Amino acid sequence: MGNLFSVDGGLYKFISRLWDMVKLNFMWVLCSLPIVTMGAATAAAFSITLKMVDEEEGYICGPFWKEFKANLRQGSIMGVFLLVASYALYLDLQFFHAAGDNGFLFLGIFVIGLVLTFTHFIYAFPLLARYENSIVNTMRNSFRISLKYWLKTIFLFFILLLEYIIFFQVSWTLLFFGVLIGPACIVLTISGSAGQFFRNIERENEIRNQESKMAKASGRRS
Repeated sequence: MGNLFSVDGGLYKFISRLWDMVKLNFMWVLCSLPIVTMGAATAAAFSITLKMVDEEEGYICGPFWKEFKANLRQGSIMGVFLLVASYALYLDLQFFHAAGDNGFLFLGIFVIGLVLTFTHFIYAFPLLARYENSIVNTMRNSFRISLKYWLKTIFLFFILLLEYIIFFQVSWTLLFFGVLIGPACIVLTISGSAGQFFRNIERENEIRNQESKMAKASGRRS
């Protein structure tokens, strides 16, 4: 029982992590209030949660603010792209409902648009938080990772959908927790998958580089 309440105990770690999530969520909401800076805030949040999944996190507010400023331009632009794409999907869904029985074309466009938007953006913000690259290449790499790990990406989609329903659709009590930690939990969930994929790709690239160096060295000797 003493270990449960100690600094290294499970309860302390749970409360500490929960408090970190509350702080991270508050920082994300605060920096997303201008709307156009939501992308930069999301990239900053991913910079924290990617460290969380690797058990490397430390302070929340200082590193978040540093990453927010570092990703302000690219993150904000990418966030605006996502907002425009999301609004286009919303309008298409409204056309589908208004068209009634003749709205299957709009439904097809919505499904295709949703898949393309999800795959191009689901790993884009964690990529922006971890690597330096152009916006176009970042979104293209997100799409490639989605295809490479398509089955796990589909599973992730349904996990995120379930989290959204639990936090924002079930009851007022859960809505309170959704407002308190919901966005941070969603970012952490994506980071769990993205961090694993990034590590795998980094190892694969390292192996290829080593093989390339060995091949060049072998060619010089011959």
